[in-house]
Amino acid sequence: MDEFMESVRIFFNGGDHIPWCNSDVVAGCEKEVVESSEEQKAESIMRFSWALVHSRQTDDVQRGIAMLETSLTNTDSPLQNREKMYLLAVGYYRSGEFAKSRQLVEQCLEIAPDWRQALFLKKTIEDRITKDGAIGIGITATVVGLVAGGLAAALSRKN
Repeated sequence: MDEFMESVRIFFNGGDHIPWCNSDVVAGCEKEVVESSEEQKAESIMRFSWALVHSRQTDDVQRGIAMLETSLTNTDSPLQNREKMYLLAVGYYRSGEFAKSRQLVEQCLEIAPDWRQALFLKKTIEDRITKDGAIGIGITATVVGLVAGGLAAALSRKN
């Protein structure tokens, strides 16, 4: 029974395999940004952005999204642009904005069609969209069934 309940929990919580980051790592990366030299600042900010969008804290994810959106316009390198778009896609995935996440990951794949991380994220997003659709259909069917049952009961009492 415990295994069944765990599989249900994973199903509803979206048991994806995208790494999570704890608050200690986020704090360490933030400290690194503050203490880094100008030459190291860009790398430190990327690590901090990575930590933020992989955080379990919604506020951290939103901060990461904001940082990446701002820094995306300041990128000349296609490789850096791809990395930032990927992290932004992770952030949007974590915040439940699957359409935006899928759009960004598809842009990453235009730059690097065989990039495994992006391909995995795209599959994860599509699986989540499919699962959410199935849950929505199930909820709708349940509501329709309850309404129909209520009407049938009301009509049978009337007769």
